[in-house]
Amino acid sequence: MTQDQTPGPDAEAETPTPWRPSRTVAVVLAGGTGTRLGLGIPKQLLKIAGKPIIEHTLAVFEAAPEIDEIIVLMATGHVEDAQQIVEKAGLRKVTKVIEGGDTRNATTRIALDAVGPEDCNILFHDAVRPLLSGRIVRECVNALWSYDAVDVAIPSADTIIQVDDNDCITDIPVRSRLRRGQTPQAFRSPTIRAAYQIAEDDPDFAATDDCGVVLRYLPGTPIKVIDGSDENIKVTHPVDVHLADKLFQLAAAQAPRLTDHRSYSEELTGRTIVVFGGSYGIGHELAELARRYGAQVFPFSRSSTGTHVERAEDVEAALTTAFEATGRIDHVVVTAGILEKGALAEMDEETMDRVLQVNFVGPVTIARQALPYLQQTKGQLLLYTSSSYTRGRARYALYSATKAALVNLTQALADEWADVGVRVNCINPERTATPMRTRAFGEEPEHTLLAAEAVAQSSLDVLISDLTGQVIDVRRAPGDGPTPSVPAQSGSGRVETPAGATSAN
Repeated sequence: MTQDQTPGPDAEAETPTPWRPSRTVAVVLAGGTGTRLGLGIPKQLLKIAGKPIIEHTLAVFEAAPEIDEIIVLMATGHVEDAQQIVEKAGLRKVTKVIEGGDTRNATTRIALDAVGPEDCNILFHDAVRPLLSGRIVRECVNALWSYDAVDVAIPSADTIIQVDDNDCITDIPVRSRLRRGQTPQAFRSPTIRAAYQIAEDDPDFAATDDCGVVLRYLPGTPIKVIDGSDENIKVTHPVDVHLADKLFQLAAAQAPRLTDHRSYSEELTGRTIVVFGGSYGIGHELAELARRYGAQVFPFSRSSTGTHVERAEDVEAALTTAFEATGRIDHVVVTAGILEKGALAEMDEETMDRVLQVNFVGPVTIARQALPYLQQTKGQLLLYTSSSYTRGRARYALYSATKAALVNLTQALADEWADVGVRVNCINPERTATPMRTRAFGEEPEHTLLAAEAVAQSSLDVLISDLTGQVIDVRRAPGDGPTPSVPAQSGSGRVETPAGATSAN
């Protein structure tokens, strides 16, 4: 006789076993080859903002407290490249760098084997989405306490149409219910494993989306969608490289701001800073501020020390003076510059040569001479541009051209010097109240100008940060006059000033 297993009316309903993952693993999928970008290397190895794209991506998971382990699935033939990036960047959470498969599905299967059989949280993320935020990572992991699968998506700003084989519209779905999928996609490991096991029996199985595999083969499983972000773009086409670089500039504008005088003193005491162009304006304010925080500062300029930045012998003498006095040089700052107005066709050769020599040859000369010193301290070169670098201005042609050149110089040197640990950044101040600007434009309403002290404060924030290859905009806070009571925060993005209102640092 078979025992009746039907529960009685007083029996308690079974409750699901609480989810207790052993750990949370981020799987970074880096199998792309860069074909659509027309590159000779995988796109994830392309440098943006001074670092390979994959390094930016890995750094997000490295910094996320919710992530315990990172596994990298790399394109065939480039595993060693990825390993070198991991080692150089000191990414301690990365436990494996292995070769991916021929397809996204094959790569996911390899990743599941690499994760191992234990119950855990798994986040799959495209390596070429380097602007992932910590907020998205946190919300994905938190959602796994309640859901077996989690996707990341943003609303569609465009109307989506469905077409037939002749490119004729067959349907226009309601846009309010449409989303554009991003990554990461997060899963409880038993769920994603079960979906792939079922998929293996389907001869027509093909997918590029892991949530799609769960949706198709485990149709009763709810997939939670959390909000992504517009910045979380996938670098796929050439224009994406440009956009990602600009988005990094926006993020970089938020250089870390320390909380009090003591914090700055702890960072700067014992450091040696050489300032070329330190007799007045931004350079002078930076030198004074750094001294108050305990740095040893050596300002040089044509007017105060007879230092011509375009002369290699003058630059070397200045650097030697600072090094012999302190035994180190941590930061070299170049605020020296001149602004000569006038139509190019009417400008004499002497004036043109002076502008080019001081504004461009000078920084190049300083960069070359400073590198050996900065290598010893893993220091930073800080240059200064102007809003005119984004668009040449009539009657300031050479000035605008040299400021644009400094931006390119910054990005190129950040790339060249990354291997030796030297950082290079560029400050782009809004129109600033400096003696040079007053000579060029005369007296202007104070409330329209940024204070030189504010630019100096933001410059120090960049110097003590880990940023490299960035153009950091500095803007006035709304309502601020030329001398705000609190130093202005670094701006968030490129600023277009009115025609003719170029910065004069």
